[in-house]
Parts: sequence; C-alpha cells; structure tokens
Amino acid sequence: MSEPKYKRVVLKLSGEALAGNTGFGINPPTIEEIVKEIKEVHDLGVQIAIVVGGGNIWRGTTGAEMGMERAQADYMGMLATVMNSLALQDALENNGVPTRVQTSIEMRQIAEQYIRRRAVRHLEKGRVVIFAGGTGNPYFSTDTTAALRAAEINADVILMAKNNVDGVYSADPMKDLTATKFTELTHLDVISKGLQVMDSTASSLSMDNDIPLVVFNLNKHGNIRRVIMGEDIGTTVRGK
Repeated sequence: MSEPKYKRVVLKLSGEALAGNTGFGINPPTIEEIVKEIKEVHDLGVQIAIVVGGGNIWRGTTGAEMGMERAQADYMGMLATVMNSLALQDALENNGVPTRVQTSIEMRQIAEQYIRRRAVRHLEKGRVVIFAGGTGNPYFSTDTTAALRAAEINADVILMAKNNVDGVYSADPMKDLTATKFTELTHLDVISKGLQVMDSTASSLSMDNDIPLVVFNLNKHGNIRRVIMGEDIGTTVRGK
C-alpha cells in the first residue's frame, strides 16, 4: 500500500458543503458522507485539521449589505462556524474519530480556546482538530483562517474542497462555457489573474509561507483520499 503524499493537512470546507441540496442549515446525511471520507483518511494516519465556513447559516457580508455594522455581522458569522464545527465534531466522534474543537473566541463551556501548541499536540495524538470562529477578528474570511492556521501548525497543504467544481477555472464554469481549467498555478497567478479561489489576503499569506493549495470537487466520493494520496486531480496552487 502506498504512503499518503501529505502527512498533516488543513481541510477547508465551506458552510454550504454541510447544507447539502437544501442550500441552508445543517443536513445530517450530508455531514455523515463527508465524515466517512475524513475517517478513511484519518485511518491512514494523516493528521487532519479542519476549517469550516458559516455561509449555510449566516454571511457577514450579507448582513453588511442589509445595513448592519460590518464588524457585528462578521461576529455573527463566526458564531455560525462554531455551530458547524460542533455538528462536525459530533458526527466524527459518532464514527469513532477523536475530535477537538478549538475556537478563536473564548467559549469554554463548549470548546477549547485556540492554542497553537495544544492544537499541534492533539494532531500528534491522532485527534482531528476543528478550528472554529474564524481568526477571531472581523473583516477576515475563513479562507484566511485556513491559511493562517496552516502556517501556524506547519501543515503540508491546504485542501480546498469545493461544491460541484473540480478545480480552478479562468471564469465561472457554471456561467461561462468557454472557461478553461488550470491544472497548476502559483499563488501569484491567482492574485494577478483575479481568480476566485480564495480571497487575496489568504492567497498572499499562503504565498508568503510557501503553502501549497489543492482545489478539488468535494461532491465526488473518494476525492479527499485521492488528493491525500497524491493523485493528479483538481488544481494545485503552489507557493512559489
């Protein structure tokens, strides 16, 4: 049996990935399917950290567009990521995968506060660590959280799981039939071409810390394992 290509990863999930076909809220059957794939990779001995968005419950930018103060709206979004993280934790532990949730905003009754050394120790002990609450600061996305935490824990790669999109395209393939898929890019390419992979702060942080990114389709069963094992799927964005 071949060895996994990556030993320690940050898996970035959108909040919408947990909603399934409903498009809103948390869909337990959908989470169960995702968790089974995570467990399969965990059983290979891969150290897994997860960052999940909150867009299935609340988007800070949407609140700001409605006239809400942006910082207040963003804090609501951070709480949405905590809800998603607790749902993921429950599903993982029901499947026999030891899990810890760490939040950037202190809420001791339901999760640990984020401490880098403690997070690394959990990973070394074979626990999945879910980073909730974003960076703890408004105006920063969960993409930036993924890049920041990946740098802090010395992750080998960020796995950017997308819904129904199998990589990075020159335009939105759902709207533009002429869009072409990239198999490999650099973070500088992503920034200069204005490609909507992750926000520019996250791309810059990943580039500065030489963290590769693999963008792939979450909805195709087995893709998380395929990426971990080094199969050539999706789009690889290299640090330099």
